[in-house]
Amino acid sequence: MSEARPESVTPGDPSADSDPCGKILLRIQRGDDGAFEELYRGQATILLAAVLRIVRNRSLAEEVLQDVFTDVWRSSSSFDPQRGTGRAWLMTMCRRRAIDRVRSVQAQQNRDFAEGVKEAHQQSPDLGEDVVEHVEAARAATALKNLPAHQAEAIALAYYHDLSHAEIARRLGVPLGTIKSRIRDGMRQLRVHMEVAP
Repeated sequence: MSEARPESVTPGDPSADSDPCGKILLRIQRGDDGAFEELYRGQATILLAAVLRIVRNRSLAEEVLQDVFTDVWRSSSSFDPQRGTGRAWLMTMCRRRAIDRVRSVQAQQNRDFAEGVKEAHQQSPDLGEDVVEHVEAARAATALKNLPAHQAEAIALAYYHDLSHAEIARRLGVPLGTIKSRIRDGMRQLRVHMEVAP
């Protein structure tokens, strides 16, 4: 790795002290590994808070933040100090990633619900039983939407996709014990929601 070139800063330069975050991003563009670590230490907390306001789930927020910093490492060259500050550029990336994740989780829940209803129709030759299963599937899907996204996702993968806990852990990239806890806690909440639903 070549040594980072010293910076020359002119008055009014957006990479100057008025935009320390942008200044670090410019160093990352030049291949300064230490700058990336400095950026993470200085910005991770505030960016995590911004993502958390959108996804409403700490585990998902941490995953989104990890994705954002991976993007920063891969595409720091797309940062242009003439178009805005480094902090604004990072915040925009965080918002986009967070919104994408929320949409993805919701879309998966909708697909899982539709698949569950379809399977119930296919497997039940009795119309009365079919109607009961359809109503129960709808109640379960509604209750599932009330769970935190990380619990709902794990339950959907286990019960609608027949994945084992180990397979879910591998797919989501989280420890097996975490998956077991998410499913256990989520099922406990689901039972509560199902019992109080009309």
